[in-house]
Amino acid sequence: MHSLPVNGFDMPYLDVGEGTPLVCVHGSLCDFRIWSAVLGPLTRAHRVIAVSLRHFFPAHWDGVGDTYSIAQHVDDMIAFIEKFDTRPVDLMGHSRGGHICFRVAQRRPDLLRKLVLAEPGGELDGTLDPDFKPGPSPLAARIAASADVIAGGDIDGGLQIFMDALEGPGAWKRLPATSKQLLRDNATTLIGQTRDQRPPFSKADAEAIKTPTLFIGGANTKGMLPKVLHALAANVQGARTEMIPGTTHPMFEQAPQRYCEIVLEFLAT
Repeated sequence: MHSLPVNGFDMPYLDVGEGTPLVCVHGSLCDFRIWSAVLGPLTRAHRVIAVSLRHFFPAHWDGVGDTYSIAQHVDDMIAFIEKFDTRPVDLMGHSRGGHICFRVAQRRPDLLRKLVLAEPGGELDGTLDPDFKPGPSPLAARIAASADVIAGGDIDGGLQIFMDALEGPGAWKRLPATSKQLLRDNATTLIGQTRDQRPPFSKADAEAIKTPTLFIGGANTKGMLPKVLHALAANVQGARTEMIPGTTHPMFEQAPQRYCEIVLEFLAT
């Protein structure tokens, strides 16, 4: 593990392999360990840099303070890439990390070569969603319910609420022990996420992305995530979309070989 000082924070990261740098940004409740299933194939052709964002493992945050936000994490990623020894970089993000990478590409396309967004998390505004209604999203309500239980000391109970809302009833119980522990290690970040105030995606946001972009989704993912993916892909000029059969939101853990084939082919063209 290495670290790089950015905005008063030492950002931890793994640095494996050689070649064009591919910076990987994890999603909610995760950290740089989440990419372990794809490190082998990806490092055959790329130098993979997997970061852990502010307040995630190896930190052990208590959920107190105002430095957990999409805006802060976007600023941190921009500063990290600016300080990195090789750029432009390829940038890949999953879920909330995909939202962060999208905003980095929106603000600083000069830092990037290509962009990979694996089911980016977020909401759509009225320019992309005819059913848009102002106010908190259903997902925000579920995150708040999970965070309240976690803040009360019931880590597993709060994580069960979150995972079952994301992947369906029984999702938490079906997870292997190692995956559960990774989520436990980052559980208090959900408390910070209740204050995230991330802006919804707009048509203008999507049209502003000029970096060559690949969207990847799980063909069986339910809920808002596929809707966000397809709405953004339809409005990012020249974007490519790949859906992986038989997978849901953690598609790169469920089908790592196919995921890597898609990513490597896109980065090579």
